[in-house]
Amino acid sequence: MADILLQPVPLTVAGFAPFGDVIDTVGRAPRWINNGTCERFDDLALIDVAADGGRPLISLFRAAPRTLPFQVRSLERHPLSSQAFYPLQPRPFLVVVALDSAGPVAPRVRAFLSSGQQGVNFRRNTWHHELLALQETSLFLVVDRGGPGENCEFLCVEDGPVSVVAA
Repeated sequence: MADILLQPVPLTVAGFAPFGDVIDTVGRAPRWINNGTCERFDDLALIDVAADGGRPLISLFRAAPRTLPFQVRSLERHPLSSQAFYPLQPRPFLVVVALDSAGPVAPRVRAFLSSGQQGVNFRRNTWHHELLALQETSLFLVVDRGGPGENCEFLCVEDGPVSVVAA
C-alpha cells in the first residue's frame, strides 16, 4: 500500500461533524451575566459521560509539542464517553480522527488543524489520536469520564503508513 500523506484541513463544524463537536464561540450568541460584565456561551458540546456509573472528570493536560511530518501509528477511542480537549493558550493543535467502519483504517484517517481558539469534543467511540500540540508545550482543559469500567481502547494503524504533513 502506498504511503498516505494528509495535509490537515481547518477545523470546521461541518467538516468535524461525523466525529463530534467543535467547541468554538464563533457564530454563537452569548448571554450576558454578572450584571452585564461577562458573556456566557452555553451548550457548546454534548458531554456524554454517565454510562455505567460514570461522572464528569475535568483535567488539565500539559502536552509536549509534536513536529510535522507526523506518522500516525495508533488511535484510541472511549466506548463509555465523549472526550473534550480545549486549549488554554491560543496555539494551534492537530486533531487526527478516523471513522469507525469495517476494513482498513489507514484510508479513513483525517486530520484537522484547530485555530488554537477552538476545541473538540470527540463523540463516544470515535477513533482519535492522543492530544497533538504543535510548536510548543501547551496546556489543555480536558473533560471526559471518571468512574468504573474500561473506557479506552487502542487500535494500531498497521495497514499502511499515514503521515500528517504541513499544509
